[in-house]
Amino acid sequence: MRGERVAILESRLGRELAELIAKRGGRPFHAPALAEVPDVDSAYIARLVAELASQPAKIAIFQTGVGTNALFKTTDALGLTGELLALLAKTTVVVRGPKPTAALRARSVRIGLSAKEPFTTAEVLAALAAVSLASERVLVQRYGVTNVELEEALKARGAEVIEIPTYRWALPQDTAPLAELLDALAHGEVDAVTFTNAAQVYNLFAVAERLGRADRLKGDLNRTFIASVGPVSSTALQNFGVRVGLEASPPKLGPLVAALDEALSH
Repeated sequence: MRGERVAILESRLGRELAELIAKRGGRPFHAPALAEVPDVDSAYIARLVAELASQPAKIAIFQTGVGTNALFKTTDALGLTGELLALLAKTTVVVRGPKPTAALRARSVRIGLSAKEPFTTAEVLAALAAVSLASERVLVQRYGVTNVELEEALKARGAEVIEIPTYRWALPQDTAPLAELLDALAHGEVDAVTFTNAAQVYNLFAVAERLGRADRLKGDLNRTFIASVGPVSSTALQNFGVRVGLEASPPKLGPLVAALDEALSH
């Protein structure tokens, strides 16, 4: 990357992403834009497991590895993991990508349907296209926010959607690095920005809005090379009028950094 300064908004895997960029000659600027806040209600999970014994779900959709593990950690503490596994054995389990797949396989859960790359809501719905959902119960493991597109599509097909909150996204307690990033962008001191989650886009603009700099941010980003991990992040950027310079394929950190390295080396 020949010394280009690359902003990283990733939180959980921010250090790993910074190391990947540094190994390719870039100068990482880490400004975490996201905090994962636990949002599991043990009492709700206990009631849900008991209810599903008499009113089973036909489909269970798992969207993230973090959320899947959080659910099982809760049932472990409640002593209800055996009951949950028995219920899932009678359910068509649908996974959105490799991370929930790995989390479920670690618990020996049989996976019925898998979304294809790039693992967006569209691919989840495509996997379910041939399944009758009218008057059926569908469990949806929620990630940072409610997947409105998924839930509305399921309800439109007649399903009763039961959401399982596991964690939610929030702004980090310390937003000073994001404010520093806004300054650096304004002064042309950043060569590229990586977005690995749509919520990072919303949170960055939320901080800019709070500081009265949202309009300036749009222009600054459009003067900077923007690298998106996949179509969901790209759509969020486009919704704010930001041009995407590249989108990783497949939507993973390694391909993102490789594509960014190639783009910045020309």
